Amino acid sequence: MFENMSEAQARAQILAMAAEYCDRFHAPKPYAAGQRIPYASRVFDRRELASLVDSALDFWLTAGRYTELFEQQFPRAIGSVFCSLVNSGSSANLLAFMALTSPLLGERAVRRGDEVITVAAAFPTTVSPVVQFGAVPVFVDVTIPQYNVDVSRIEAAVSEKTKAVFLAHTLGNPFDLKAVRALCDRHGLWLIEDNCDALGAKYAIDGVEKFTGTVGDIGTSSFYPAHHITMGEGGAVYTDNPLLHKIIRSMRDWGRDCVCPGGTDNLCGRRFDRQYGELPPGYDHKYVYSHFGYNLKVTDMQAAVGCAQLEKLPAFVERRRRNWQRLRDGLADVQDRLILPEPAPSSTPSWFGFALTCIGKSGRPSARSRLTQLIEGSGVQTRTLFAGNVVKHPCFDPLRQAGAGYRVVGSLEATDRVLTDAFWLGVYPGMTDEMVDRMVEVVKDSVRQLK
Repeated sequence: MFENMSEAQARAQILAMAAEYCDRFHAPKPYAAGQRIPYASRVFDRRELASLVDSALDFWLTAGRYTELFEQQFPRAIGSVFCSLVNSGSSANLLAFMALTSPLLGERAVRRGDEVITVAAAFPTTVSPVVQFGAVPVFVDVTIPQYNVDVSRIEAAVSEKTKAVFLAHTLGNPFDLKAVRALCDRHGLWLIEDNCDALGAKYAIDGVEKFTGTVGDIGTSSFYPAHHITMGEGGAVYTDNPLLHKIIRSMRDWGRDCVCPGGTDNLCGRRFDRQYGELPPGYDHKYVYSHFGYNLKVTDMQAAVGCAQLEKLPAFVERRRRNWQRLRDGLADVQDRLILPEPAPSSTPSWFGFALTCIGKSGRPSARSRLTQLIEGSGVQTRTLFAGNVVKHPCFDPLRQAGAGYRVVGSLEATDRVLTDAFWLGVYPGMTDEMVDRMVEVVKDSVRQLK
């Protein structure tokens, strides 16, 4: 088939065939009445598949040219400086937190026993790195219907041991970045923004609007199929701070001191002529380790998909906003039974989901379980709001029994209500107006059946 072709011609033909294959076998199918509506799904076309095949033809199986391209394009898209691709959003959170433990940060480094302020109404991997390292998560309550940290309570959580604040923008709705950033500046605390559910959201501070993930010292994103863009598995850590970027790259890449990308050697020209600690003089810099690190890199095939997806981010975000607003408008007349979500002041959310909290009748248990079963039974997927209250999950039992390992400031009343009464629906960009309208119909019918 390729006998009389150059490599470039053969590649072009293969990519054309891949694009045609995608058009034929992966084209979106119109929604049919009664079809199940998922809370999330990947949205792609021939560009992603052709990009994936193009990378596969290189057979460069680790990070390569597409990774480098994504790490250049992504920070430009969100107004950041440095970006490091990793293999998941959870790894991004791990890397972001562990970067703050580096000895290169001197007195500001997080050490075992230091405290990190966060919320319990969260996805577990926002909290897991803190616990696993041996720092102490300090939990404060959230507010409903924004489902983010209650900033009126956060000052009381600060102690002489506090070193950082680590918070997520819940379901794409920004937390009060102005108040949290001011608190961090006032007390000299690091701020990590878990931006995994909010890529493309914006927040205005004193009239200056910035993308979420870029206000704190470090931001993180997830590129799991349910998120705003996908590369299957994947994530990113980004920062404007050159020292933090250096630490992040080192810890991502086994903890090594060398900054040469894979497949390159001696970019600095000093590979064999330095002294490092107690190592022999001239020890190969590629094998000098300045941190206890990991291997959290992506494959170039993942990055290739991400590059194609990144071009679509603005359109994806706009469609999520449209679907969210259509849901809210459609459900306005059931606010006596369901608390509808609200965007944070000064924000332009990039919605990941549409949160709802059941309004129970006095003396009766929560109706959420029954309501979500009815909704699911009618073909619409639902999800609880992540851990609800992570402190009540089995993973916290050993810490609770030991009487140490975490701290709660005040009550977690709203968090416990999220645990028992809240759930959410999807707004992913593959949803059509017909699908959203069907979701509205199903929720209303299900609410009526509870009466």
